[in-house]
Parts: sequence; structure tokens; C-alpha cells
Amino acid sequence: MSKSSCLQRTETALAAISAAGDEGARIFTRVYSAAALAAAQAADARAAQGIRLGPLDGRLVSIKDLFDVAGDTTTAGSAVLRDAPPAAADAAIVQNLRAAGAVIIGKTNMTEFAFSGIGINPHYGTPGNACDITRIPGGSSSGAGVSVARGLVDIAIGSDTGGSIRIPAALNGVTGFKPTQARVSRSGAYPLSFSLDTVGPLARSVLDCAQADAVLSGTAWQALPTRSVAGLRIGVPRGLLFSQCEDEVLAAFEATLSALSAAGASVHDLALDEWLGAPFRLQEQGTLVAAEAAHIHAAVLASKPEALDALVLGRIRRGEKITAAHYVGVQQARTALQSALDAQLADFDVLLLPTVPFVAPHIAALQDEAAFTQANLLVLRNPSVFNFYDLPALSLPIRRETGAMPVGLMVVGQRNSDRSLLAIGAALQGMPGLR
Repeated sequence: MSKSSCLQRTETALAAISAAGDEGARIFTRVYSAAALAAAQAADARAAQGIRLGPLDGRLVSIKDLFDVAGDTTTAGSAVLRDAPPAAADAAIVQNLRAAGAVIIGKTNMTEFAFSGIGINPHYGTPGNACDITRIPGGSSSGAGVSVARGLVDIAIGSDTGGSIRIPAALNGVTGFKPTQARVSRSGAYPLSFSLDTVGPLARSVLDCAQADAVLSGTAWQALPTRSVAGLRIGVPRGLLFSQCEDEVLAAFEATLSALSAAGASVHDLALDEWLGAPFRLQEQGTLVAAEAAHIHAAVLASKPEALDALVLGRIRRGEKITAAHYVGVQQARTALQSALDAQLADFDVLLLPTVPFVAPHIAALQDEAAFTQANLLVLRNPSVFNFYDLPALSLPIRRETGAMPVGLMVVGQRNSDRSLLAIGAALQGMPGLR
């Protein structure tokens, strides 16, 4: 009997991961060869009978190693969890993926506890950028971005607390989607921040992300509404989030903006620094992420802090010094600011800005703590604003000349307008410079 396409693609993916050797092990912390092959055979059997469980039936998927898989240890990128008890049940999103017929290839590497946007991991190794393995992959969903960009899977599932889906999407040249927080269950996902964690996909296209989002959120798949670039009301928040941008990032962004204007979009520069700078001003004495991480990891901090990545440990330790009064004050201010920014965005379909202000730097250049810290703050700056405001956001790859490192375009939608944002993203991705 001849092998069908899903089984062939699964075998090809597994062979490619194996052939990548040490690099394959840096991308995937666990490969589920037997289960993936069985799932692929089942998908082919369904297809032969004309049965389709949903848009991800027979699609190859990777999951970040902070989602529970029954019988397997969830490491969350940390050596201290290497020998933790195996998960008793699949995470909610893993259950949804299995029920939808997805073929789960394996678990992908990540920054320890998801607490960095760079993607470096001293415990399990650092996967190289898909376009240049000497450069950072972006984090914290590092293996997720690389697994899609290298064609090892169709879709990767990651988490995004301050940009951890959009950053690796931008730096590896793929599409990433951060939904509104409440859209996708975080049950069975190892947390970083209760207030800010979100779960979403990375893929080659907005359509793939939209189909994955339907499965992750447990909603029936419906085709996205058709939107046109002509007539789109686009806001460009000039100011803080455009500072310190590399020239090639700005050039790619401005070329995209010009193409959208030529296609009939209505583009307006906006002065929003009062609101977009507020998350940084409010959290100068301590961030929500650090405070919540200090609570989540209190037992590790008390028992074996020396086992953690020193750069991650330092960020968690800062959370121990945050007062309850400051934490509550930030939360209260956040609620008020969300409504205020909503009002500022009411007349616009989306905001557009660079996802991150630079192309992926070399891993070797960030071995120094000061260089790492500076790069980490900058890579998280733009995307983290929209976690604070809980707005859905995409990162789309901007097409560039052959050999150039990827640049991401961030597309931010209005509150709870996830499907509308995805529809607009699909229209934007139909433009020649964003395919």
C-alpha cells in the first residue's frame, strides 16, 4: 500500500529533525515519533473516507515545552524541572489539537520559564535563527519560530507574555498571532504571568494562524471575512516605539507603508506616547511579570536558585522586592488605561509599527550580561505594550531581498476583535511585499 501525504510529510519532518543532529535537539526538546506517525496514519485513513475533523486535521504541529502532555515532564525550559513528575493530563490546547486531528511532532525549546525575548537557553542549548544559525532565534518561543521557519512543522503553538510569539516570528520571517488573553485556555500551561500570558500560533500565513486559533479557542472554523486594503484606516504610532530602530528595519517598514497607501489604505501618523509609554513609566519600580514570577517560582528561589539561568534568576529576584501597594496600583492603573487607549483607537482598524526594532543579532554578541540586558529590553519593548493593553496583535514578515535578515510588521487590532484583526492581516498578507 502506498504511503499517503500526511504520513510522508510526517516521516520527512522526523527525518529532518534527526538529520539536524545537535541543532535538531536544540529546536525540539522532545520528539514524539511513534505517536506522530500513528496520528498521521489515522489522518490519512480519515481522508480516504472523506472525513475531516477540522482545519488542522493532518497538519504537523509543534508545541512549546510549557504545555502539559500526559505522561511527559513539562520542563518550561528549566533544568530544575527536568526530573519533575510527569503531567497527569494534556493541557487544554493539546486536547483541542488532538481532537482536531493535528499531528503533534514534538515539544519545542524555549527560554527558561519563558522569561526573556532573546531565546538563549544554557540548559537545553540555543536554537539558531532559521536564516542564520549564528544569530538569536528570539524568545521565549524560540524553538517554535525556528520549527516553522525551517519547514519542520506547519504550525507551532507558543505563548506570549511580552512578545514571545511575535518576536521569534519577526526574527525568523514567519507569521505570529497573539490573541486577546481570554480567548484561549491556559489550563495545563506553565505560567509566567497570570495577568499577561496568552497562547497562540506561529505559522507561514495568517490563514494558518486563524485556523489554529479556531482550534485552540475551541470555536468552529468559519472562513475569515473578506477585507480589502483599500479603505483600511491605519494608525502609525510615531514616537517612542520607533526610537532606536535600525535603518534597515525602518526602511522595510516605510516601504510597506508606502505600498499600503498606494493600494488605497488611509494612513495617519498618531501621537500616542502618553498611552504607549505608560506601561514603562508605571512599572519603573517593578513589573507585573516580575512580581507574579516571584510568586510562581517562590519554591525554587528558596531551594535551589543557583540552578537557574543567572539572567532569568535576576529578573525573578527583582519581583521579590515589589510591594503589594505598587502591584495593586499598577493593576488599577492598567484597567483605566485600557479603556483610555481603546477610545484613542476607536477610529482606526489597526495600528502598524515594527514588531522589533532590529534584525536578529549574533548570539555571541549577547554573551555579556549588559549587552544581553540591553537587547532584551529593546526586543520586548514594542510587543509588550500590547500585552499590557490586552490587544490582539499579529507579526507579519516583510518581504526583503534574498539574503537579508527578516523584519516583522506588527499589526495591532481593537480589543476583542481577534477575527477582524486576522481578516485584516490576511488582506495585508495579500500585498506583494507581505507575502
